[in-house]
Amino acid sequence: MANTTFSGPVISDNGFQVSASGGGVTLPSYLLAGLPTATAGLVIFVSNANTGVGTIAFGNGTDFIDVKTGLAVA
Repeated sequence: MANTTFSGPVISDNGFQVSASGGGVTLPSYLLAGLPTATAGLVIFVSNANTGVGTIAFGNGTDFIDVKTGLAVA
């Protein structure tokens, strides 16, 4: 996949992908046991959070926060 630089608020270090056909955004997916460093602003999908249902979470610099509950993912 090619890297593209945008002028504006979109910043990515290969953190998301957008389909050329307009299919949406694909977030990087992790298991709870293998979460990366919770860099502030990093958005990921945690596939086995919420009893295996999965959730979207964002890094706040310390933890990944579940966008639905506002709590650290566990």
